[in-house]
Amino acid sequence: MDSQNTFDIFIVATPGLEDMLLAEVTEKGFANPVTTPGGITVQGDWPEVWRANLQLRGASRVLARIGSFMAFHLAQLDKRARKFPWGDVLRADVPLRVQVTTKASKIYHAGAATQRIETALRESLGVTISPEAALVLKVRIDDNVVTISLDTSGESLHKRGHKEAVGKAPMRENLAYLMLRQAGYTGTETVVDPMCGSGTFVIEAAEIAMGLNPGRSRHFAFEDLASFDPDQWAAMRDDTATSTPLRFYGSDRDAGAVRMSRMNAERAGVSEAVQFENHAAGELTPPDGPPGLVMVNPPYGGRIGNKKLLYPLYGTLGQTLLTRFKGWRVGLVTSEPPLAKATGLPWKPQGPAIAHGGMKVWLYQTPPLR
Repeated sequence: MDSQNTFDIFIVATPGLEDMLLAEVTEKGFANPVTTPGGITVQGDWPEVWRANLQLRGASRVLARIGSFMAFHLAQLDKRARKFPWGDVLRADVPLRVQVTTKASKIYHAGAATQRIETALRESLGVTISPEAALVLKVRIDDNVVTISLDTSGESLHKRGHKEAVGKAPMRENLAYLMLRQAGYTGTETVVDPMCGSGTFVIEAAEIAMGLNPGRSRHFAFEDLASFDPDQWAAMRDDTATSTPLRFYGSDRDAGAVRMSRMNAERAGVSEAVQFENHAAGELTPPDGPPGLVMVNPPYGGRIGNKKLLYPLYGTLGQTLLTRFKGWRVGLVTSEPPLAKATGLPWKPQGPAIAHGGMKVWLYQTPPLR
């Protein structure tokens, strides 16, 4: 990599799971990863930006920091914004949205700063400014340093591009991956989800085992930049699935959820490795083969329904797993510690809280059941 053309790339994480994302970023070989609150900063060039969007399962989005300068007042911001080499990265024919935040700076009015930067973009490059634009320029003014970043992802990276059908209170794909990783899943064991919803845990586990890139099916904002090379990108995203002897199993008492899961698995190209059945958690039996991981995101009070009605459900799930799944590890997501306790499962010490859907949840884990 040519260090002359490298810049900071900020990979946004789910709060509470920065360490899991750091492990993935390191494993994928990104340069100089540093953890900061809310994400990981690495060094790279534009192809590394594309690769981060394409390959990182745990990321929420990828920001490219394209430049910075000092500005102590609005006139200085205006002058320096007009001199900034926007044309190296932006295209005049692609609409843009500008977001400005200010902190501990002489320029304290974000609205006035936004107006100056938008005018500079219109008058120096001819860019159309639109509040509906998919491409977002993020400007942070902190201690009088103006840092300019582009959101290179567009839609959040949990939107893989091949999952259309979702159920009530779905688990985001990037969060499902980070939780699978936290539970020790590496793509070399069977995963069972007895309350599979739209199939997220099962499909994500199968994709990992088959070596599929998470971003293979979707469009990214960076494809509309002046710095984009379509031929290089086409070569980068040209991957084929490797077959796996492993099988992944989901079940749900809701027949509609099972139909959704099957459709999602087909669109994701993993149908051959997954199996979805329609039955209640109490009817769950382990598949043939060695023990693996049971991963489940059951209903919980703040998410669905009356919490008091959920205690028998958790109790039945726990009893089923203790009786039939000896040797298996269990990972369970809930916002309610008393519900986790109601399973009777031998949980390890509670880990850190994770932000999910506007609430705090925890991933509870067991050692292999005895």
